[in-house]
Amino acid sequence: MKSTFFNRGRTLPIALAVGIAASVGGIGTLLASDHQDTPEVELNPRMDINDVYAFPSATSADRIVLIMTTSSPIAGQNASFDPNLLYQLKIDNGGDANEDLVFQITFNTGQGAAQRVRVVGPIAPTILGTQAALVNSSTAVEGPVGTNLGSDTGVQVFAGLRADPFFIDLEQFFNIIPDRRPSTGALSGPSTPTAAAFRNPGVDLLRPFNALAIVIELPKSMLVSSTATDAKFGLWGTISR
Repeated sequence: MKSTFFNRGRTLPIALAVGIAASVGGIGTLLASDHQDTPEVELNPRMDINDVYAFPSATSADRIVLIMTTSSPIAGQNASFDPNLLYQLKIDNGGDANEDLVFQITFNTGQGAAQRVRVVGPIAPTILGTQAALVNSSTAVEGPVGTNLGSDTGVQVFAGLRADPFFIDLEQFFNIIPDRRPSTGALSGPSTPTAAAFRNPGVDLLRPFNALAIVIELPKSMLVSSTATDAKFGLWGTISR
């Protein structure tokens, strides 16, 4: 599996994330994403969905890549997925904003490279909406984190540390919208706005940091209900416990 997500080896309820309306040939509408956007996920970073992505595969025009990142910012390489959480990617291919298919991703209690991932899907969910229930299925992709798993002609999976791809010039963001500025610390700064636009070039606050990423690549035909070239699907991610 080829990906543009690289590991940074530097030492430095339900959470709902970004939703995407995608065509099989590219990305459509992208809604907002965020890091540490509520007090609960700030205290429980492995519940924090940072971003959700969908884009065509670099290896084949008839495959698509789905990604959910969580837990950023992670300094260094000591992080594991929470075995008590259910990570899900949900797909609406009927246009009614209800999930028709889900990927359910779970992890065992291992730590670091000893942890194992199990991915079931795409499969019809047994319950819709904000509640969650495990789907019983004997078909799954499973194995150690940090490893490409599955089939390069079917469902292929990677789960593990990757560089956080999100870019934000946070210092300048707080200059533009000062009411979001923290009350203490290096970014607390002045209480009045000092800028009207982002810097060019900006300074990427997240460049030194990793995220925990779940990456799934599969044939587009497994996600859409139509063979039309402009067939669309909706995608969003949830984490529940």
